[in-house]
Amino acid sequence: MTASPQQRRAFWLRHLHNWHWISSAICLIAMMLFAITGFTLNHASDIEAKPQITSKKGSLPSPLLQALVTQTTQQQGKNSPVSKQLSNWFEQEQGIEIHNKPAEWSPEELYVALPRPGGDAWLRISLDNGEFEYELTRRGAIAYLNDLHKGRNTGKAWAWFIDIFALACLIFCVTGLFLLKMHSNTRALTWPMVTLGLLTPLILAILFIH
Repeated sequence: MTASPQQRRAFWLRHLHNWHWISSAICLIAMMLFAITGFTLNHASDIEAKPQITSKKGSLPSPLLQALVTQTTQQQGKNSPVSKQLSNWFEQEQGIEIHNKPAEWSPEELYVALPRPGGDAWLRISLDNGEFEYELTRRGAIAYLNDLHKGRNTGKAWAWFIDIFALACLIFCVTGLFLLKMHSNTRALTWPMVTLGLLTPLILAILFIH
C-alpha cells in the first residue's frame, strides 16, 4: 500500500532525528573544544603565554658518532631520518624522541627539527666531536589546544580525526536544516533566523574585510 503523507513525514522525521542526535553526540565534545579554541585564537594577542624552555647538552658515544659520520656521507642533500640505533639511544638515554623524524644532513652537523603542538624543539649534532644540543619549548595548554584546532604539527591521526569530525558536523547541520524545514510550518521564525545566520557573516565580510 502507498504510504500516506503522515506516514512519510513520520518516516523522515524518525530517520532525521536519529542521524541528528548520533552526529551531535559524536561531535559534541570536539565541537566545544573547537568553539573554545576559536575564541582563544581570535584573542591570541591578549592571552599571555610564558614559554618554558628545556635544554640538554652532551656527547655521543664514539661508536654512534662513527656510524653517524658514515651515514652522513650517504645522506648528503636528503631529508632522511637517522638510524634506528641512534634514535633508540636518544630515546633511552636522553628522553628525546627522533624516530622517523626527517633530518637535515650536512658535512658539519646533523639537524633535526621537532615541531609539535603548543611548542617547538630541535636537535643539533656536531659531526666533528659528537657533541649535541637539544632545546624544547613549551608554550602552555592554550597554545597546545590552539594548534590542535589548526591541525598544526599534529600528525596524520589527528588529521584523520579532523576530517571525520568535519563530516559529523556536516551531517549534524544538514539533518538540522531538514528538521527546520519539516517544522517550519509551526515555527514562523525559522527561515528569518536561518537567513540572519547567512546574511550576518556575509555582510560583515563585504563591509569590513578587505
